Amino acid sequence: MASIDRVAIIGAGLSGLTLALALHKQSIPCTLYEARASALNIGGAIMLCPNGLRILDYLGAYKRIRPEGYEFDKLYFRSPDDQPMDTYEFGGIEQYGYRAMRIYRHILIQELSAMVREADIPIEYHKKFVRVLAETEKDVTWEFGDGSTATATCVVGADGIHSRVRKYLYPDLEPAFTKMVIVTAAVPTSRLQVPTSYNLPVTIMNKQHGAVFIAPQLGDGSEVMVGRQKRSEQLTREGWDELLNNKEWCVDFLRQGADDFPEIVQRAVSNLAQEKIFLWPLSIVPKLETWTSKHCRVVIVGDAAHAIPPAAGQGVNQAFEDVFTYSLVLARSDKDPLERSLKVWQERRQERVDKVLALNAYMDRRRMPTLGEEKEAEDAPLDLESLYKPDFVEMTDAWLSRHDSQ
Repeated sequence: MASIDRVAIIGAGLSGLTLALALHKQSIPCTLYEARASALNIGGAIMLCPNGLRILDYLGAYKRIRPEGYEFDKLYFRSPDDQPMDTYEFGGIEQYGYRAMRIYRHILIQELSAMVREADIPIEYHKKFVRVLAETEKDVTWEFGDGSTATATCVVGADGIHSRVRKYLYPDLEPAFTKMVIVTAAVPTSRLQVPTSYNLPVTIMNKQHGAVFIAPQLGDGSEVMVGRQKRSEQLTREGWDELLNNKEWCVDFLRQGADDFPEIVQRAVSNLAQEKIFLWPLSIVPKLETWTSKHCRVVIVGDAAHAIPPAAGQGVNQAFEDVFTYSLVLARSDKDPLERSLKVWQERRQERVDKVLALNAYMDRRRMPTLGEEKEAEDAPLDLESLYKPDFVEMTDAWLSRHDSQ
């Protein structure tokens, strides 16, 4: 097997930047290609759990972002009359080694981009991937939107749920809209007048209106996100653009039924700034037979391979697991057949993703109890220690070594 000496990463978002740093850690040269003209500065805050933070710590990013994120251990659930109902652990130093964190996506992208520049990893902006032109057992050649072409040993599609790289593997596949959208707004925490004994982040349940979630998202806790989910039919691209720009509709939805919620919710939605509102349609990618091409020279990761709904806060964290373990597989390519190693890698990663999807469904059931009625207790399909606390280097070595011994 020829050495992996030229990895092209399509997409300089969270997955692509993290992959670049992971490959650099393994002394594998790579180049990032981003369709936009500069680093991304979009989206709201994201959830980082101990499994994702462990990877960022290994790469040297954790200490850089920690002052910018809001750290916490549990999500609290409360009833319509504001009484405690349930909790769910998202982190904890003693149990998992890290507290969970909410941090703005653009802050994390800025720090990862800075680390990539410091490592002298090339990033080429304004380079829109169009299509693969040729793939052999040794390399792959592709075309950009400006008509130029490039060749590398491997191409990794870290270009999101609407991945153009995925089109090479699945020309007709389109993400499936879940008929759910999330509407959020950022508001000053001071407006909420949070009682001293009141725990955040919190999800406040309401049988008639659904849940409202409130979560701090700055390091000092001075700002919170307030959000709700709403059912929606599929729209055309023009329809989505119109809805995304209809801030008045978003404000009205966030305020809908507010009088039936505790005062903390009423205060949170009382004076919303339209420029602080974000709408997120939830889509998923069906389970894919393979994440790699015939000659294993094209690979998809993160949302391109498996878009994960946000119920358990694992979307970005699972993408980090993808790219970090993929870098470890490539690092062993001089002694392990790449085709076999990537097959094992995808099988084991898919097992983790499947368990996270089952955990998402379990979390949805916990977040939407039938108020006033008994509900059967059930065990989580994935224990949190195995989710939050693996050593990914040891895990990947075990995957490949176990396969080698068979």
